[in-house]
Amino acid sequence: MFLEAAKSVLLIVSALFPIVNPIGGSPVFLLLTPEYSAASRKLLARGVAINSFILLIVSVVVGTHILSFFGISLPVVQVGGGLIVISTGWAMLTRSDQVDRGQAPKTVTPQDILRNAFYPLTLPLTVGPGSISVAITLGANETHRVGTNVLAVVAAAIGAAVVAISIYLCYGYADRLAAAVGPSGMNVILRLSAFLLVCIGVQIFWNGLSALIRSLQT
Repeated sequence: MFLEAAKSVLLIVSALFPIVNPIGGSPVFLLLTPEYSAASRKLLARGVAINSFILLIVSVVVGTHILSFFGISLPVVQVGGGLIVISTGWAMLTRSDQVDRGQAPKTVTPQDILRNAFYPLTLPLTVGPGSISVAITLGANETHRVGTNVLAVVAAAIGAAVVAISIYLCYGYADRLAAAVGPSGMNVILRLSAFLLVCIGVQIFWNGLSALIRSLQT
């Protein structure tokens, strides 16, 4: 039974980590927090990690029930989330360099964390429609495979916690990446990340739209 739970944890982490991709998201996190001090950025990263954990665990455990209650299908979630990702990525891609320079670091209060950490840093940039879709799918399968519902919830919590910790480490110490590559290199990484974010949003949108079109043809 515990062996099955361990396999479930590994499955959740291996499936969610590449999609959440906190390593690739760290330059985006930096681009959206240019005026934050290192300490404030770590505090904000902790808020994003906590929010991501909550979103992932809720999606795995009760995601299918929530969508069923509101009558929402996964393709619709992908279409709406894809549009948000495209909008955010485009705003980042067209952002002027002057906005990123000459801003004094500011401290972030816990109230600021509650207000700013969720959108867009947690949703949809970190835990987006793709991550939520995979988490909901994993939850639908894992609940039946693990011996009891309690073990399924524990396995989901451990897997989501591992992903959340990786988010905090990558985001909280993203400034070290900036220091290593220098301003010019970081600017290239940031713009490339913004472009890739637009592409990811288009792919998510197309996945959902394609599924909706196929449903109309059947």
